[in-house]
Amino acid sequence: MKRVVIDRFGGPEVLQVVEVDDPRPGPGEVRVRVLASGVSFTDAQLRAGTYLGGPKPPFTPGYELVGIVDELGPGCSRVRVGDRIGALTVWGANAERVCVPEAYAVDVPEALDPAEVVSLVFPYMTAYQLLHRTAQAKPGESVLVHGAAGRVGAAILELGALARLRLYGTAAGRDRAAVERLGAVAIDYQNEDFLARVRGLTGDGVDIALDGIGGPLSLRSFRALRPGGRLVVFGRYATIAQGRKNWPGVIAWYAATGSVALWGWLSPRRKVLSYRIQKLRIHHQDWFRADFFALLELLRRGEIHPVVAERLPLSDVRRAHELLGSTAAKGKIVLVP
Repeated sequence: MKRVVIDRFGGPEVLQVVEVDDPRPGPGEVRVRVLASGVSFTDAQLRAGTYLGGPKPPFTPGYELVGIVDELGPGCSRVRVGDRIGALTVWGANAERVCVPEAYAVDVPEALDPAEVVSLVFPYMTAYQLLHRTAQAKPGESVLVHGAAGRVGAAILELGALARLRLYGTAAGRDRAAVERLGAVAIDYQNEDFLARVRGLTGDGVDIALDGIGGPLSLRSFRALRPGGRLVVFGRYATIAQGRKNWPGVIAWYAATGSVALWGWLSPRRKVLSYRIQKLRIHHQDWFRADFFALLELLRRGEIHPVVAERLPLSDVRRAHELLGSTAAKGKIVLVP
């Protein structure tokens, strides 16, 4: 079979496709013939070596997949050969066959497009859990979303509108119309001071700020909260520049994240929370399964609209990574073996 391998940290040039023997599932694992796997900014962080808790080379990237079970390991009882499943792998999904723990497999209806469902496993799941599990948003609350035109940002806006939240999204000026179509007030971060704009629009700040960029932005996002507000930090965008590890960004991220965490600890009226999808999945697999089924139902009813920007063969993985920056506002990049 073919799989993608990263043999050293770096830019898209470190990606290669190799042929290896098919893997065999171990105890409690199922082997999946992959129908679609995702390429995301998190994969770029893994590739550059800036992802917290990420593997050391050589390894296979790929945060999520949808596929068909074709072999069971010892001790598997819930999943059957022929079942279509989705799984959050964190890394390893960019291959023709992948072994995943049976416990992490979630059922996927055959009638749905595997490439669209891949968006539910990671971007929409992140958005859903940020709003409903971590921030515990309530109807009528105000939410500031950084990177609102990106994959996760757009999913937050779509789900936030369904939850009857008041939405404000920072984005480049060229993406203003896309943010506004999703029901949010667009804030052009290149030409506007988002903190001043939020205070001008709300009077006393927002109930929730969702920060997937991190670093010094987190400090200003904390100041955008009204009394009782919650800041959720869930990203490290500035730790990469031109596709490679940005050491000044890494240092600034740790310094600012530590400072804002201290602010939250000392503040009697505002909270600072963190979210990492893989950590929450480990401790609350029941939440992951329930939230995935909730997203599937929204997809069936046509209430959410995951967009697939590119469908590329596994051999084009380098191009997929090169496209990450240019397709952020257009949808998900999917590898189709």
